[in-house]
Amino acid sequence: MRFTISSSVLIGIREISAVSGAREACGLLFGTEDAVTGFQAVENVHEAPDRHFEIDPVALFAALRAERAGGPRILGYWHSHPSGDPTPSITDAAMAAPDGKLWVIVGGDQVTAWRAVERGSLHGRFDPVEIEG
Repeated sequence: MRFTISSSVLIGIREISAVSGAREACGLLFGTEDAVTGFQAVENVHEAPDRHFEIDPVALFAALRAERAGGPRILGYWHSHPSGDPTPSITDAAMAAPDGKLWVIVGGDQVTAWRAVERGSLHGRFDPVEIEG
């Protein structure tokens, strides 16, 4: 499966991830059925942000309300792995609902994309998605 991610989105999430240092950065992805055209950085409210992420529920609910009112469609989520490995962790798999949402992970200079599905090829939750820029 292939997915287009706008270069401005890739640049933006890489920059935010780089300045977050040892903390995992995170946020929301917006766009169309087959393309990410926008993103939003949100606060990581997890109690251990150096190892995990949790999207601020206030920001998530605001984006869901905006989507229902005709705003940008939420395609999925993005976060960084300060370790530099852009592969979903077992913890990511445990957190991900098998709802078909896109998960984009930044690790160092690399960006990977994954679809959260039932019985995925990685950790039983994720299938890889090829990124086209």
